[in-house]
Amino acid sequence: MISEDAFRYHDGELFVEDVSLRKLAEEFGTPLYVYSKRTMVSALAAYHDAFHRFNPLICYAVKANSNLEIIRTLAERGAGADIVSGGELFRAIKANVPSQKIVFAGVGKTKEEIRFALNENILMFNVESAPELELISRVAKEAGKVAPIAFRVNPDVDPLTHPYISTGLKKYKFGIPLEDAPELYRRAAQDRHVKALGFQMHIGSQLTDITPYRDSLVKAVDLIKKLRREDIDLRYLDIGGGLGIRYNDEEVPTQGEMAELLEPLLLESRCQLILEPGRSIVGNAGVLLTETLYHKQTAEKSFLIVDAAMNDLARPSLYGAYHYMLPVRQTSAEVRVFDVVGPICESGDFLAKDRELPLMDSGDLLAVLGAGAYGFTMSSNYNSRRRAAEVLVDSTRYSLIRKRETYDELIQGEL
Repeated sequence: MISEDAFRYHDGELFVEDVSLRKLAEEFGTPLYVYSKRTMVSALAAYHDAFHRFNPLICYAVKANSNLEIIRTLAERGAGADIVSGGELFRAIKANVPSQKIVFAGVGKTKEEIRFALNENILMFNVESAPELELISRVAKEAGKVAPIAFRVNPDVDPLTHPYISTGLKKYKFGIPLEDAPELYRRAAQDRHVKALGFQMHIGSQLTDITPYRDSLVKAVDLIKKLRREDIDLRYLDIGGGLGIRYNDEEVPTQGEMAELLEPLLLESRCQLILEPGRSIVGNAGVLLTETLYHKQTAEKSFLIVDAAMNDLARPSLYGAYHYMLPVRQTSAEVRVFDVVGPICESGDFLAKDRELPLMDSGDLLAVLGAGAYGFTMSSNYNSRRRAAEVLVDSTRYSLIRKRETYDELIQGEL
């Protein structure tokens, strides 16, 4: 199975668009992240097309993949940015995202970050608690500004996804309980240093069932209508992101199916629509290339030891996540069941467990699919490993968009 048209075999060799992955590995080394520009641009266009009657603002979730060239590529096609830190704000600005297309989420914004965002005149802060509202108001007062805000409201709807990426239930740290939201909107209406412009919700990530979106939106629209009766007229309805992608055999709704399901409620809201997709834009646009080092056989297991590790791709170790894998060169070698593991000194360092793969020789390349989101952006220098390089492919052209770290760069911040 290959989930995206951009990744296809040609004469027995795996290509991204019109470029050989083997050629890229030879030029830039491994581990190597490779992205298809066509795939991410098409995914962004699918959101614009599906929700076109609402003239949506698509704020790309920078946390999914924060490379400047990727943010810039999407910004050039009309995308804004959904950010969760001062560093992501800095990246969005450097990538030429217009400040009025930036929304700032996250439960733990600092004074410094709030001040930074106010000075950049972002569209709005998504406020997640009463203490945060107080802090934003205080910082805005000190700066002589009025802070534009939306409240992130927790609808207490189960998004039916992994608990670590579920955010829409009361037991998680995100958002304001639905029953508390009216009083906070009233409080904001009396505060001269903030201006409530919108309503925001985000219920989770990797959603493959879109009915929780509808269930949450029913509650959101009901609250918006109640607030209007109190002369609190909200301009924006931000329904977050979270639409899933196909990692293996998931049945994933399309942007069009999502829009069709939500359209009546969106019309009823009478608000400007904001969406915050991340994974569904870049997830299946990327692969992680890794080279086989050894095949190790024990009495219990067959291990395929590769040069990529949990520091390069944390999702399998962190979530038990599944990533489809393909040999870069098609082979008729015997298929066996392997644990695909890396060089890190942890038993939790694996990319796959009990995976059927052809027997690969030292030097053979393996492509880990669905690695465009939460791949490099979650990587680290654990075991003092250098982080991977990143390459963007555009048809027959390709460019290095992040060089591989050097050993000197590993210690450059240390005194």
